[in-house]
Amino acid sequence: MSERVERAVELFKSGFNCSQSVFAAFAGEFGMDEETALKVSAGLGGGVGRSREVCGAVSAAAMLVGFKYGATDGDDAEAKQRCYQVVQQIIAEFRQDNPSIVCRELLELNEGAHTDPKPEARTQQYYQKRPCVQLVEDAARAVEKILF
Repeated sequence: MSERVERAVELFKSGFNCSQSVFAAFAGEFGMDEETALKVSAGLGGGVGRSREVCGAVSAAAMLVGFKYGATDGDDAEAKQRCYQVVQQIIAEFRQDNPSIVCRELLELNEGAHTDPKPEARTQQYYQKRPCVQLVEDAARAVEKILF
C-alpha cells in the first residue's frame, strides 16, 4: 500500500469521515494544507452529510480530479469534458471492487435509514460491521492509479 493510501486509511481509523480521509491524504499534492483539506471535505462524509447518497470517499476522489483537471473558465467545454472523463474513470476503477458508489447500497442500508446527522461511535463493532475502511482504501487506490 502506498504512503497516500495508507494515510487515507489512517485518517479514517483516527476518526475522520470517508471524504476527509481520501481528500486530505492527497490534497497536499495540490498545495492544500491538511487542516484546510479536512475542513473543505467534512460535509461530504456519510454519503454527503450522512444522507447516504454518493459515497464520501468517491466524492473526495471527484474533488481531487477537479484539483488536477477542473475548468477555471466557464466556457472551457474541453476542460469540463476532461474532468468528467477522469471522474468516470475513477468511478469505474472503484466499481471494480464495489457494486455501487451509493453509500446506503455499499452499507446495505434501507433507503432513508441511518440518516441521523449524529455520527456513530468508532468502536470495534463499528469497524467490524462497516466496509468503510476498505471503501476509503479503494477510493484512494483509484485516485492514485488514475491521477498519479
